[in-house]
Amino acid sequence: MSDGSQTLERGLAVLAELARHPDGLTTAEVAAACGLHRSITHRLLVSLKRTGFAVRDDAGRHRVGPSARAVAGTGPALRELAVPVLDTLAREVDATASLVEVVGDAAVTVLVAEPPTHGPRFSYRLGSRDPLDRGAGGLAALASGPPRPGEPERVAAVRETGLVTTYAELHPGAYGLAAPVRGWPVRASVSVVTGREELTRSAVEPLRRAVEALRAEGCQP
Repeated sequence: MSDGSQTLERGLAVLAELARHPDGLTTAEVAAACGLHRSITHRLLVSLKRTGFAVRDDAGRHRVGPSARAVAGTGPALRELAVPVLDTLAREVDATASLVEVVGDAAVTVLVAEPPTHGPRFSYRLGSRDPLDRGAGGLAALASGPPRPGEPERVAAVRETGLVTTYAELHPGAYGLAAPVRGWPVRASVSVVTGREELTRSAVEPLRRAVEALRAEGCQP
């Protein structure tokens, strides 16, 4: 029996081929270049996309993803890109917006943006550590990556819908609204916290635009 993993070797070959074509390749082009059956190539690309090592654009072309660039030490940092995105979101919805990352067994608030207007509002303290099984930010951050053993049951629903709303799970009277930030090697989410129930509806589209902007930025070659 030979040592090593044929699947791993094939996956690395696909990744290397993508790296040689910054404009992207279709599944058929990857299969031809690597000498693989198209169905095998499709499965490998699905795995690479799921883990952030490859991305697929609207034209169906695959390129190297942010996870590969993070391993190589190149590409933009999520927190750096999130600063203007969070500022815009906080102004648009008139509520506190934050970037939450999974760090160990906690949901950690790594960036906070406050709206410019004055008045009563809920705020998150930078560096706050919250449980992963409660609160919109942590649940959505878990949902930004593939399923993992022991995750809360409702994370699957968040992964499916791309959105979660909670009430009073971390702070009395606070509504949380969060969406997963996909396509990065770190599990993360953008969260909005408010005391106004109606904002959990009006902020949905601005929040979706924010996370899509971060996903798109992370997918740049």
